[in-house]
Amino acid sequence: MLGDRNVGLVRASADAGFRSYWRTLGAEPGRIVMDSPPDKEDVKPWLRVRAMLEAAGVRVPKIFCEDDAQGFLVMEDLGPDTYLHVLHADNADDLFDAAIDQLLKMQAVPVPDDFPKYDQALLLRELRLFDEWFLGRHLAVVLGASDEDRLDQIHRVLIDAALAQPQVFVHRDFMPRNLMPAPDGPAVLDFQDAVRGPIAYDALCLFKDAFVSWPQARVDEWLDRYHARAQSAGLPVPSLEQFRRDVDFIGVHRHLKVIGIFARLHHRDNKSHYLEDVPRFFGYLDRVLPKYPELAPLADMIDRLVAPALKEYAHWTDLTGDEP
Repeated sequence: MLGDRNVGLVRASADAGFRSYWRTLGAEPGRIVMDSPPDKEDVKPWLRVRAMLEAAGVRVPKIFCEDDAQGFLVMEDLGPDTYLHVLHADNADDLFDAAIDQLLKMQAVPVPDDFPKYDQALLLRELRLFDEWFLGRHLAVVLGASDEDRLDQIHRVLIDAALAQPQVFVHRDFMPRNLMPAPDGPAVLDFQDAVRGPIAYDALCLFKDAFVSWPQARVDEWLDRYHARAQSAGLPVPSLEQFRRDVDFIGVHRHLKVIGIFARLHHRDNKSHYLEDVPRFFGYLDRVLPKYPELAPLADMIDRLVAPALKEYAHWTDLTGDEP
């Protein structure tokens, strides 16, 4: 595929899924090779979404060669750094403005009728990750019937709130680690799981990141800036007051989902370093849950079941996060 036997490969980055990325050595310009094993992670959805985004003017990686049957792509090398590496307090306003440029283009992408939807089944499946992998598998919490009823109640509230939002193209992981600095960018990565879903989702992901936290005042300012720009672009955002509420509710959904995913990565895939960021998400939840009476059952369960279990868990785990 590369056409040069003298070209070597060195790992560029790993993925939380089954994809891997390799940087070429020994020839210029450099390239990135994506290896997406077809039996584990079909590359065709990635290619389909990439074509949709490129047609809408979104900056995505250029492709020079593809073998979708084998799961190999040769792409441009955008360098070693993502937004996560280069963001800091002094440049965040400018970098996030550029990210919003790409987000607005994405949210204007026409969504085909056969495109996956963030429907009730998918929303519930994601929420169940927290129940199964974090509460059950990670903390060994056994829920009684009343707590199961409370969780079901919370699921219903969060799902109804998500379905009530205006529905647009949703990346589902639009965060700094999936944005690459580029003169005409940032370039957007990791978009293969895109769906049609709630408009507040990707803005929430961008500013309530899995791996870096910002002061709430700055987050509020960035969300208000996104909302004003989305209105000017003709996107179907609701009033600012409703949008802030939508951000909070879809945020609770995402925070629970990601906590569950990080626990699954630890227990199923032996990728334990993700657990280090779980407290960040409970911090996000602590800021939101007290604002809404309908979310009080979740706050109560976290106080009664999760906080004590986390303290107990800390006593019998070593610094690597591995169980004895």
